Amino acid sequence: MRICEMRDREVINICTCRRLGYVADVEFDPEKGCITAFIVPGPARIWGCLGRDTEYVIPFCCVRQIGADIILVEVNEEEVFVKFK
Repeated sequence: MRICEMRDREVINICTCRRLGYVADVEFDPEKGCITAFIVPGPARIWGCLGRDTEYVIPFCCVRQIGADIILVEVNEEEVFVKFK
């Protein structure tokens, strides 16, 4: 599977059954040659007109299953929610 194929998959938190969004980027460890985290953009501000200032950084160890259409993760959303500086 290629990393660009991850962008077509929606991320769903199995703890809350909430849709978090689609994978926008991945963190990669070149020394070990593995993915360390998925990055999903956070909710839009004011009807999407002002863009986004947050994102979810989901560690790869929290991924429970990668399917054809979705990625299931088990995370506490408050812990993986990151605000831009």
